[in-house]
Amino acid sequence: MLKYVITTLCLLGLSANAEATFKLGTVDMQKAIQTSTAGKKAKTELEAEFNKRKKELEKKEGDLKKMKEDIEKKQAVLSEEVLGKKQSEFRDEMMKYQESVQKNQMEIQKKERDLTQPILEKMRTVIAKVGKEKGYTMVIENSAMVLYAEPGHDLTDDVIKSFEKEK
Repeated sequence: MLKYVITTLCLLGLSANAEATFKLGTVDMQKAIQTSTAGKKAKTELEAEFNKRKKELEKKEGDLKKMKEDIEKKQAVLSEEVLGKKQSEFRDEMMKYQESVQKNQMEIQKKERDLTQPILEKMRTVIAKVGKEKGYTMVIENSAMVLYAEPGHDLTDDVIKSFEKEK
């Protein structure tokens, strides 16, 4: 994507007429989303879900730890057959726990996408509106790929204000 932006900028820069009318703005999307009311609400909801799941996983982890300690303590007095059975049960429970951790991570990521997608869509619409109102030819995300951007062309605060008004 950056390659296309640079190519476009270079092509526009070749024409003296285009150079005079080209205006590039930037937006810090992370800041815009995180400081918006909708973004804060989504973050709070996501954190609550994450903490709930974390507590459940910590309980399972504690149960597994106790199970392991119990096996280690009784290892000397258990028959090979019983010990093998308990170790097998432990491995099965450990696999279930690991699957549960992965499932929870995927569900949290999906929930994050579900919560942020509507915000992103609305944010893009607001960015286009603010960019047009301020006479910008193009607005890009101010990310690690942008090495320098004049602060006067940062539209983030204007986008946040406009986003909040559009409820």
